[in-house]
Amino acid sequence: MNKVQPTTCNATSNLTVDIPDTQGRTIVLYFYPKDATPGCTTEGQDFKNRHQEFLDANAIVYGVSKDDMTKHEKFKSKQAFPFELIADTSGELCEAFGVWQLKQFMARKYMGIVRSTFLIDPQGNILKQWDKVKVKGHVEEVLAVVQAL
Repeated sequence: MNKVQPTTCNATSNLTVDIPDTQGRTIVLYFYPKDATPGCTTEGQDFKNRHQEFLDANAIVYGVSKDDMTKHEKFKSKQAFPFELIADTSGELCEAFGVWQLKQFMARKYMGIVRSTFLIDPQGNILKQWDKVKVKGHVEEVLAVVQAL
């Protein structure tokens, strides 16, 4: 996929967000498996710690998982995330971005979200995509690309 279809999503803080962004900002859309798990918490904290730098580069960060809004609000509040989380309970966004995939853990196969990040310009073009993300160092890499735009 090179371009996203315009969509509106429900997010925390009782907001709706448009993808692509209608206010001219670049979107950092990161998909993660599940709220309040160690890797997902670390990734969210990394985005939190660099949040102002993303804003300074005219980019807005959104986290996406299939958890419901109640879990998202609790996770966001507990971790004091300054960005919104999108509840993709239907899985439509995950399917559209191709992150809902067959995974394997200890010989058990199951469907789940593959940790991925997409950089989307205001016209809906996907500028960069990171698949099968390893948390350590990821946010710094994304920020470097955003700052180079």
